[in-house]
Amino acid sequence: MDERLALLREIQELEFVLIELNLFLDTHPQDRAALRDYAAVRDKLLPAIKRYEEIYGPLTLLSTSPVKCPWQWIEGPWPWEIEYA
Repeated sequence: MDERLALLREIQELEFVLIELNLFLDTHPQDRAALRDYAAVRDKLLPAIKRYEEIYGPLTLLSTSPVKCPWQWIEGPWPWEIEYA
């Protein structure tokens, strides 16, 4: 579970940075450094999500991981069940 939590934490951190950069770029669309940072973070985030979903299943309903039977979305833990150490 430690590897799963570490990867999930990495994804959450990268998503946070990406959202913040997106908000910044909404008001500073000409900032080339911010745009480079956005692209760099996105390029780290997408493979992390892919790696997580290949091992542990979908993170969201819009996941790009293959749909499998049985339905994996209900496989635990739910977000409120995750215990961070």
